[in-house]
Amino acid sequence: MKVTGNSEAGFTLLEVMIALAIVSVALVTLLTLGNRSIAVHGRLQHTTQATLLAQQRMAQIEVEAEQGTLQVREDEAPFEEPFADYRWQVTYSDTPLPSVKMVTVAVLWGEAARQEGVELNSFIFD
Repeated sequence: MKVTGNSEAGFTLLEVMIALAIVSVALVTLLTLGNRSIAVHGRLQHTTQATLLAQQRMAQIEVEAEQGTLQVREDEAPFEEPFADYRWQVTYSDTPLPSVKMVTVAVLWGEAARQEGVELNSFIFD
């Protein structure tokens, strides 16, 4: 048998264009995932830093309560540099036990419209 006609091996223009479209969709998806990963990492850094700052402020309150120098009043202030982007709020609540107060330390960051924060609760004795 004799084969007649063109039997050249290769890709047609349509096959190349389809392959490029598939590759471009995959690359756009990977770039989007990379950008999202960077944003999530930044948010996790803020949350971790805020948690550590809240623990520090709570420890200060607990030490003052142990020493008897704690003034039970709600307060709010920014942290000093290099944490000036964060601010803390302290609130006190009564509990069923008259000599025990619940302390809530909130560390907040971001713009007022999109404010994020972390809260810690503890109990102190009067």
